[in-house]
Amino acid sequence: MSIYYQDELVTLYHGDCLSEHTEWLAAESLVTDPPYGMAYSSGWVKGRPERAIAGDGDLQARDKALALWGKDRPAIVFGTWRVAKPAGVRQTGIWDKGDDPGMGDLSLPWGSSFEEFYILGSGFVGKRGGAVIRANKPPVNTRPDHPTPKPVGLMEKLIEHTVGVVADPFAGSGATLLAARNLGRPVVGVEVEEAYCELIAKRLANTPMSLFDLAGDVA
Repeated sequence: MSIYYQDELVTLYHGDCLSEHTEWLAAESLVTDPPYGMAYSSGWVKGRPERAIAGDGDLQARDKALALWGKDRPAIVFGTWRVAKPAGVRQTGIWDKGDDPGMGDLSLPWGSSFEEFYILGSGFVGKRGGAVIRANKPPVNTRPDHPTPKPVGLMEKLIEHTVGVVADPFAGSGATLLAARNLGRPVVGVEVEEAYCELIAKRLANTPMSLFDLAGDVA
């Protein structure tokens, strides 16, 4: 058992979520931003080397993780219109990045200022609303050292519609883990790249837990 970081609500494992660490499968809800299967690589900050996403050459990592999770359990999974959606999608949501025009084809006057997320399974809670969530990306100078970080506030809005322990087998920059802890929810993450495990641990350690965080699980 290779626990990289642990506190009262968060457990983060370093390793492969499909083979080395499947502890995340014991959670009640899945909220994750897996590799999109588009061989993404970006020099997202001038002067830094391009950063690739592990396992992003195809959709195998995403689809194998979802197969392990099962089709009937609640899952929120990020993705892109550029590749095939997961099987069994019940609803497609949109993350509106607000003022960020995005990248995409720079020869066009429109940027990809949104990303998709997919709702699978059942067991969600909360008031019914629209499936478009507006959340500005953090400025580059305050962005975590990861090529595709999600805003913590965006992840909080999604997690609020789930129950129980949250799982994120592709923890990345740690936004799901931070968001769950902010809401007082236990969360299990797995990240294959040690550099990102270190990033997540630092972000968690530098974000004090409130008394609400220690109050226990909330629906």
